Amino acid sequence: MPNSKQIFNVRVIPRAKQNSITTDADGTIRVHTTTAPTDGKANDAVVRMLAKHFDVPKSAINIIRGQTSHNKTIEII
Repeated sequence: MPNSKQIFNVRVIPRAKQNSITTDADGTIRVHTTTAPTDGKANDAVVRMLAKHFDVPKSAINIIRGQTSHNKTIEII
């Protein structure tokens, strides 16, 4: 079976007015979440939103880099 991992750069905007996912011209995914970045809650919301957006289970999404940053690198298995 071929390697089906996908890597994406994600920019997280916490405390947004509404939840949404957009893509920049350079391919960066922007995730706007209403959740505050407290105790990893924003990361959980981002994983939930990306799982729904890509139609994969939450367990298939890993944050590789940027746990405490607005700029993250995620992997979808």
